[in-house]
Amino acid sequence: MERSALDSVYQELILKHYRSSKFRGELAEPDAVVPMRNPVCGDDILLQVQVREGKIEAIRFSGHGCAISQAAASMMSEHAVGKSWDEVHAISARFRDMIHGDEAAARDKALGDMRALSGVAKLPRRVKCAMLGWDALEEAEKKLAAE
Repeated sequence: MERSALDSVYQELILKHYRSSKFRGELAEPDAVVPMRNPVCGDDILLQVQVREGKIEAIRFSGHGCAISQAAASMMSEHAVGKSWDEVHAISARFRDMIHGDEAAARDKALGDMRALSGVAKLPRRVKCAMLGWDALEEAEKKLAAE
């Protein structure tokens, strides 16, 4: 696929996750609730997580911000459900590599829709936006471990 067509597909995917995430909302009984804010551009997320038997059973987020932060939170949620914390760490590390310019990570099929955010590597000021959901999930894990 030529680069401009791929960019268009990626842009549509980002907008789809931004506009209509199935993970937007609240959980009835979350095990952890984490607010996360990016003061540089005003993005914010309130992440709610339920964990059962060491795996993320359910995840929801609310908040507002740029398309990158909100789409990335949606994509992160999609990839985190059903995963153990070790699996989440692995995919988070791979995502972090991708948005810092690792071209092999940008081609890694394990990242699924998140590969649409590979262009963030060219926008260093947007890296924090893309990581906001992952940072909130990391804080949720810390919060749960401390209990």
